[in-house]
Amino acid sequence: MRLIRYFTVGMAFLLFLYLFLPTTSQAESGDTYEVSTTVLNVRSAPADGAEIVDVLTKGDTIVAFQERYGWVQTYYGGNEAWVAKHHLIPANSSVESETSASENTADTITVIANNVQVRSGPGTNHSVIASASSGDTYNTIETAGDWHKVSLANGATGWIAAWLTDAATSSNESEAAVPANHESAEKSSGSLEGYTIVLDPGHGGKDPGTIGLNNIYEKDLAMSTAETVEAQLADAGANVTMTRTDDNFIPLEKRAQISNESQADAFISLHYDSFPIQSVNGVTTYFHSNGADRHFAEEIQASLASTVNLQGRGAMQANYSVLRNNNAPSVVTELGFLTNQSDLATVQTADYQNNVAQAIENGLKNYFGE
Repeated sequence: MRLIRYFTVGMAFLLFLYLFLPTTSQAESGDTYEVSTTVLNVRSAPADGAEIVDVLTKGDTIVAFQERYGWVQTYYGGNEAWVAKHHLIPANSSVESETSASENTADTITVIANNVQVRSGPGTNHSVIASASSGDTYNTIETAGDWHKVSLANGATGWIAAWLTDAATSSNESEAAVPANHESAEKSSGSLEGYTIVLDPGHGGKDPGTIGLNNIYEKDLAMSTAETVEAQLADAGANVTMTRTDDNFIPLEKRAQISNESQADAFISLHYDSFPIQSVNGVTTYFHSNGADRHFAEEIQASLASTVNLQGRGAMQANYSVLRNNNAPSVVTELGFLTNQSDLATVQTADYQNNVAQAIENGLKNYFGE
């Protein structure tokens, strides 16, 4: 009995060491990488459809312990986690790239949109290897049609669509792919022409939604934001349908019905959040199911996180009626917490709502362009 007890205690001690002591020796033996894209999902397994456990942002570093199928394994919150390797650069490459850039006298281009995809070749059929934001500058190596080949910070090269830079070419090759339900529609490059987008300002009428600090009603902010987004998307060539245009109550099933009857290419429901703890803040995008919905949500969330000056909380799954009953790729965006003083002060400004509109336009273009 005493031998069994000592064995049990010994095993428990070893388990404690394994679970709770720092993994310094593992970290020292792994390679350190820096996130090169604006937003990078941390997943539970090395696959695009795996659960998102958290989100990293540009400049964050991780320690990689193994590589599998183009993914690297790290630890997050004490658990095994995976990130896509093509969004990582060696942590020491930034100094080297700054040195080489200062010595390079090649022509440069500057990106003029947010969340721009850098591809492995000159065309939308090539894989995405990185992303760029408005104001990023690159040395150009060559130009092929409407694409510029540029030098990246990690020493590799990539291709950026010319119409998304300050050095556009004349032929304007289309970035947008044609969705399956609109094969005959003609889509313009760098625009949303030919796409039908349904915007859904949350709540309305007898349903105020969240009542935030200072008695600010969610339904009013959602309406003003939707009007700003509508104007932005219309300027980009989209056919925009609103589920409500004034302070009316629209049942949830009717909102999804409007989207389905419009044969929408995408549905975006605009909301503002609340929480009993006032320190909780940030922007979240919700989707219903994996596949197109999830991919659409990730594009919208990434664009929002890289454009607005609120914390990005990631893309999350939810069983909302307007998503569940919708035929189009659809999301619910929660654009800030009306119960957080800082968020509330920010989301009421025209600048913030203009940034939301720009982010949604860019997210739509990125989604349709893949």
